[in-house]
Amino acid sequence: MSMLLYLLKNHTPWRILCRMNEPWDSPYFTPEVETNKNRRNLPHWQQGAKWCVSTWRLADSVPLEIARQWHDEKTRWLEAHPKPWDETTELEFHRLFSTRLENWLNKGTGSCVLRQPENAQIVANAMEHFDGDRCELAAYAVMPNHVHVLFRPLGGHDIPGIMKSWKGFSAYQINKRMERKGKLWQTESWDRLVRNERHFYKSAEYIRQNPAMAGLREGFLVWNKGA
Repeated sequence: MSMLLYLLKNHTPWRILCRMNEPWDSPYFTPEVETNKNRRNLPHWQQGAKWCVSTWRLADSVPLEIARQWHDEKTRWLEAHPKPWDETTELEFHRLFSTRLENWLNKGTGSCVLRQPENAQIVANAMEHFDGDRCELAAYAVMPNHVHVLFRPLGGHDIPGIMKSWKGFSAYQINKRMERKGKLWQTESWDRLVRNERHFYKSAEYIRQNPAMAGLREGFLVWNKGA
């Protein structure tokens, strides 16, 4: 069963659908509610226990000179488009920068240590360990050099703290297994709050289809809730 069909059939209607009539209690991004916005090199938004789709990559997946070029282009764009953004501006940001990064990563650049099943499983175990406690997972894909995950924080936990836990545990375990030292993950991640039900389904289906879009037949791990 596809992720899209599963979600349509099995997500609790009260939690996912009916609460859209109460924007302050919606599981999706709500403009009327205060949003925690911070930025290092990338913009990061959080709004309580809202669904988020995030991409994080290996540190060597993009060469330094290219990463610097993209950073300079992104900095100029951000200076020309100060926040708050409307939905159109946010879509433009992701079209210009997120999509370009995704296309690059799908080429399989860098060491691609996550292509090894044992390493991919370490990352999967890290994400699933606190599912239902610190966060709720809907879907993830561990690709050879990056990870996509659709989740939301629970119990007062926040996105940065959850991401730090996932990255820290998996980096330690993978480096230990491979008898290596040094930085495994790029420090920052690309994340985006899910705006509505349609965006949720679209994100889940994109994650499920990502290996096929990258032309992979092996070297990846995909998980869908209930599959």
